[in-house]
Amino acid sequence: MENYKSFYHTMFNKVTDVIEELQKLQQEMEEKYIRACEADESNKLNENL
Repeated sequence: MENYKSFYHTMFNKVTDVIEELQKLQQEMEEKYIRACEADESNKLNENL
């Protein structure tokens, strides 16, 4: 079963890709949340004028 190294490397590379994709998605959602909060604050300030 010498192919286990190939299997392991394939799996490791895919897991690494998925982790990077999840990190990117997390960052995008955090930035989206921050922009939404800033927009809400801006709207509240404009309502008080």
